[in-house]
Formats: sequence, C-alpha cells, structure tokens
Amino acid sequence: MAGLGAPEPGSGPGPGPVPATRVELTVSCRQLLDKDTFSKSDPLCVLYTQRPGSRQWREFGRTEVIDNSLNPDFLRKFVLDYFFEEKQNLRFDLYDVDSKSPDLSKHDFLGQAFCTLGEIVGSAGSRLEKPLTMGTVTTHARGRRPAPAVSNGGIPGKKCGTIILIAEELGNCRDVATLQFCANKLDKKDFFGKSDPFMVFYRSNEDGTFTICHKTEVVRNTLNPVWQAFAIPVRALCNGDYDRAIKVEVYDWDRDGSHDFIGEFTTSYRELARGQSQFNVYEVVNPRKKMKKKKYLNSGTVTLLSFAVESDHTFLDYIRGGTQINFTVAIDFTASNGNPSQSTSLHYLSPYQLNAYAMALKAVGEIIQDYDSDKMFPALGFGAKIPPDGRVSHEFPLVRNGDAANPACSGIEGVLEAYHRSLRSVQLYGPTNFAPVVNHVARSAAAVLDGSQYFVLLIITDGVISDMAQTKEAIVNAAKLPMSIIIVGVGQAEFDAMVELDGDDIRISSRGKVAERDIVQFVPFRDYMDGGGSPVLSMARLAKDVLAEIPDQFISYMKARGIKPQPAPPSPDPPGSPVPPQP
Repeated sequence: MAGLGAPEPGSGPGPGPVPATRVELTVSCRQLLDKDTFSKSDPLCVLYTQRPGSRQWREFGRTEVIDNSLNPDFLRKFVLDYFFEEKQNLRFDLYDVDSKSPDLSKHDFLGQAFCTLGEIVGSAGSRLEKPLTMGTVTTHARGRRPAPAVSNGGIPGKKCGTIILIAEELGNCRDVATLQFCANKLDKKDFFGKSDPFMVFYRSNEDGTFTICHKTEVVRNTLNPVWQAFAIPVRALCNGDYDRAIKVEVYDWDRDGSHDFIGEFTTSYRELARGQSQFNVYEVVNPRKKMKKKKYLNSGTVTLLSFAVESDHTFLDYIRGGTQINFTVAIDFTASNGNPSQSTSLHYLSPYQLNAYAMALKAVGEIIQDYDSDKMFPALGFGAKIPPDGRVSHEFPLVRNGDAANPACSGIEGVLEAYHRSLRSVQLYGPTNFAPVVNHVARSAAAVLDGSQYFVLLIITDGVISDMAQTKEAIVNAAKLPMSIIIVGVGQAEFDAMVELDGDDIRISSRGKVAERDIVQFVPFRDYMDGGGSPVLSMARLAKDVLAEIPDQFISYMKARGIKPQPAPPSPDPPGSPVPPQP
C-alpha cells in the first residue's frame, strides 16, 4: 500500500539495478564450405546462448538465409543484453539450407564457433574473427542438435571458413536525461511545520511490478519545493520503452523513517521529453483520500521545470576505442591459511576439486581476461618467507617457468599453475599486509593516465588485515588513478575491516583525505558456497557481484579526468565490402 515502507532518501537500499546495456551483433562469414553441386551454399547462422552457470545451449535466434554465397554478410542482427560481470557464452552454427524446413537436421552443417560476448566487445573495434570448425555433436534446449555433416567432406576440428562478429551498443543505451521538478501546494503533514517533501521515481516492469530508479533530496519545511536537477540514464528510467509507465510518489520526510505518503502520479519518458509545458503539470493524488472524500481534488501539483537529454560516453565506447583492462592477482600466503599439505588448509590442492583461492581466481579471471589483448596477467603473493634466503615478503611474483622476477603469467591457467608452484616453494608466514600489493599496481596505473589502460587488482585473503592505516592511505591515493580493487575473503574469519574498505556506505579516508572515488568491492567467499548449490552457479554469482561495480568505477575515473574514448579502429573487412574471388 502506498506510504508503507517508503524508501529513505540518502540511505538504505539504493535504486534498483539499471537495465542491461544492449548490443547488436552483426554476423559475416568468409570462405564457407561449398555443399551444393551446381551452385554455392545457401548459408544460415544460428546463435545459441547459455544461462549463467548452465552448460545447456538454448537457441537464441537465426539469421536470414543468403542464397548462393560462400561469403555472406547477414542482414538480420542479434540483439543481446550485455553484462560486463557475467561470462556470456555464445555458439554460432552455420548451415547450408536445402529446403524450407525449420528442422536443422534437414540441412548441411557448415561449421561452428564458440566465444563469449565479452570476447567480442573486448576485441579491437569490438570486431572478432574466429575460424569455423566442424565441432562435435552436442544437444540444446530444443532437442537433438544434428550431427555435423562430416560425411560430406567435413572433418571434426578441421577449419572450414571464418566467422566475423561485430558488436555495437544500441543508441538509446547511452542517452542520459537531466530533469528538474518543483511542486505547488502540497499537503501539510507536519504538526509544527509544513512538510519536508521528497519524490521517489519507479520504472514499470513487464510483469506489472515497479522498480525504484531515483530518489530526490529532501527539501525542508515547505509546501512549494524546488528540487535540484538530476541526471539519470534513460534505460534506468524506462528500459528503452518510451511509453512505459513511470510512477512518481511524493512523501513527507520524517526522522524516524515513517515517511508520510502525500500522493502519486504517473507519466512516461515520451511525455517528459516534451519538456516544460502544460502537459507536464501533474496532479499529486492520494488514492485513499480520493475514495473517502467526495470533494477531494488533489494533494498538490508537481511541475517539470526542465528536461534535456544527451548521449553520454559508455563503458563500451572506451572498450571499443581500444582501452585495455589490466588484471593483477594478489594471493594471501599467510600461515593462518593452514598447512597446504593438510586437507583442512584453505590452500590444500585436492586432486578432485579446486580450493577456494583457485575457484575465486578462475571465476573472476575468466571474465576479465576478455578485455586484455595480450592475456598476460601479473600474479603476486604476500605474507610468506620466500627463497633463497627465507625473508618475509608482502609483494613477490608467483613462481613460474622463465623469468622469476617477472610476475606476468600467460592466461588464467598460467596464473593457476604459478600459484600451485609457489605453494611448493614458499613458507607460509605473516602478517596480512595489503598496502604493498595495492601500491605495486598503483605504480603501474600512475604511469598510464591517458585512458588507454585501466587496472583491476584482485586480492584473495583469509585473514584480518594487519596494516589497516597503510592500506587506507594506499587506497585513498589509488582512487585518483585508473584502478579498481576487488577483495574476496575466504575462510571463516571476521571480515569487518574489509567492509570498511569497501566504502559503499561511508567513503574511506586517510589522514583527513577522503577517497576521490569508491574503488573497492569486497565479498566473503563463504556467502556463495554455504547454500550447497552448484559450484559453477555459485562462482558465476560471486563473479557477478564483485565485477558489477567495475564499469561505473571505470566511467567515474574517465569523467573526472575529462578523458573521452578513442574512435574505434576501422574494420579491415566491413560487412558488405567486396569479397575477393575464391580460388
């Protein structure tokens, strides 16, 4: 019922999640197999997706059929919701269509390619080329997937052409609206004063429910408030549907949180976009009063004072323009983890399953690696005695084949291998100091301030932090740099200090200086494993939660420094360009 559980302005749970960024995929192929005797193949592309944590493929959609072509540029696009924080697996199957039957088993299989959506958008110019192979037999949600047509000349694993995938962010994802409202003659709710009004905006969902998307500030002791202008992504306001209802509730703020409901009205983005006019003066109506009082008209009016919309630079604009995300891992090798040779240790290397450190590293790393072109990831350890002299170090490169002084490992698998080797060569010790590894990455970030690179540090730890003051100072300094920090706490320790570093409620400060941005995200690993569900799904949830804030942190740095994205590099073979004749 309206008025119950009104949200607290400036505290409590914030607005609901912004609807996903939407990207449009364009598909082209080159040098497909020719399956027709008297002409060329008539190709069709089928896209399959997987839900997070699931291995089952579901058909997402199909392109049109292009007649008599081995180098098709498909006109029909695939529009997908894009989430930086999720591993979004895609599979593209190509067929030579021989009839009008929708049954794919009636047509010749031409090859397939696998990738993630992050791989496409993270490639130069958001353009990815992959070889098509004959693949293996799999199944999908619509039933049996036809076996590849290896009997007609195809060999499983053999290359059979190339697929070209181009991702482009849809235009209305980048629009930001700036609005300002005032109200007139609102109901008086306070006994000794007038009212302290604020407004809450909700976007409607397809199922008829509403999701909070903005709260104004409170204007004290007035029935005629003028609220400050505010900016909001258009997709947060209406999810791209300009006619979708937007509900606005008006409240009188009370210190104890029991805010009094004044009334409500509904509008839409299309109506608001008309700007200041007679169409954007709204009666604030309290449904209860309207039912009880015959002469009740309204509880005041709200007027739109100004409206403007402009296209903002988005995370994908920078990625498409070539900005690389550099990923560094720092692993806790303190003695509180327990003896790695014993199964009770958090570092125990079981032959049957990954330990918590490896699971967290793999879950986060497999997503973020799509945004780093060379796939070389620095891997550090802290809190151990290291060879040859047994000195305690809080910033040492994990042991790997090759240069012992170079912490960069090849791919996430390379980081895991270096972690395993290090467990066999160092002595777990202590204490738990974060500042050295934070400063290590900060030095790299400070050397690249032009927007071409952004740095993400993943710290995996089991313990209570020992150098809190130094770590706070390091984070406050790092907040000025192109850098974010993710902390995953493993084990059963109390992680109160990590919550303080997170800074979601109170921005972290050191020596009287407040951090310029919130750059830390902390999650306890146990929160994702205590439910007893699928480990794959649990790790997908963990990665989603720790990575969800990275795009906003990234944009906040670029905006604060006035850095604009570079233009995307020109495509070497844009769809629709002439194709050289095949030999």
